[in-house]
Amino acid sequence: MPLFRRKKKIAPSDLLTPNHVAIIMDGNGRWAQKRGMPRIEGHRQGAKSVRRACESCVEFGVKHLTLYCFSNENWKRPKEELEFLMGLLKQFLVSESKTLIEKNIRLSIIGRRDGLPEDVLQEMDIAVHKSKEMTGLHLCLAINYGSRQEITDAVRQIANLAKSGLIDPDQINEETISQHLYTSAIPDPDLLIRTSGEFRISNYLLWQISYSEIWITNRAWPEFGREDMLEAIADYSRRHRRFGGL
Repeated sequence: MPLFRRKKKIAPSDLLTPNHVAIIMDGNGRWAQKRGMPRIEGHRQGAKSVRRACESCVEFGVKHLTLYCFSNENWKRPKEELEFLMGLLKQFLVSESKTLIEKNIRLSIIGRRDGLPEDVLQEMDIAVHKSKEMTGLHLCLAINYGSRQEITDAVRQIANLAKSGLIDPDQINEETISQHLYTSAIPDPDLLIRTSGEFRISNYLLWQISYSEIWITNRAWPEFGREDMLEAIADYSRRHRRFGGL
């Protein structure tokens, strides 16, 4: 008998695939700095990981992929880095629009529009419009997003409806709140992935991930590829989701 057993190779067909995967894409800048490169190079390489993540989700049968691209708090970063990030986002939207169509991927974007450059907003709208008829993977980008801000916006909308007499405050329930979130048309994530080994939620989909399985990897986002996605989904497949029951 061999002293060590060979690790069984994971077959995607054997997996219980999550319907919705959400990812906190962390570690771009630190990945670059560890290699003696400027932080912006980490963001450039991280953009390539977005394509790999989409291809993996298509291959494994994931229906929804939500990526935390830019948070409300990211505005605190140096001006030069912010300008590069906005330019990179615009470039991604322009260059990947054709790929979205070819891969039958539908794009949507959540977050506040306030503060984003006009040319970026224009490309966002164009890319969303071009892909609106696609029926494959739904790719949702969280841009200028913060979950507390999202919940605040939802509460404000509901309060205005109640003030106008269009909704009875006594009838407000969890479903009411969910229907007024940015993600109202998207099912809650089954699996939340965070890269770069950080154990934080970082103001991301706080309402929606109440019962999501969480998987954390030490690999930085620019390193994240197909095998990492496969490992995350395999780990998800082994878990028993009880939703508060037995």
